[in-house]
Amino acid sequence: MFMAIAVALGAMASHGLKSLSDSSLYLFRLGVQYQIYHAIGLIAIGIMIGQLPNKPLILAGRLMFFGIILFSGGLYLFAISGVEATKLIIPVGGFCLIGSWLCIVWSIFSKAESNKDKL
Repeated sequence: MFMAIAVALGAMASHGLKSLSDSSLYLFRLGVQYQIYHAIGLIAIGIMIGQLPNKPLILAGRLMFFGIILFSGGLYLFAISGVEATKLIIPVGGFCLIGSWLCIVWSIFSKAESNKDKL
């Protein structure tokens, strides 16, 4: 769903938001770009959970889900509205996205450690 929304918003940015300033349009497109990257990340997490299900991967999925909403959504809101208060949620989303990638690494290393113990 995130990918479909990103494609629709990307098309909207290219064709329907010509009234935005260059900097606002840049922020909107940046939100689309990060949403696409992390939608692919969510697909990867789903595949990984099927192969090595563990709590860090579940946490990674949740953090990435909320990170997309807060980071990209915050960029969209700020680009369109210009309301300074909307900038407060963008870093929270960024921390969620960073945390999600760190949880993926954690899950891989915790799986490797558990396999090493079996040897």
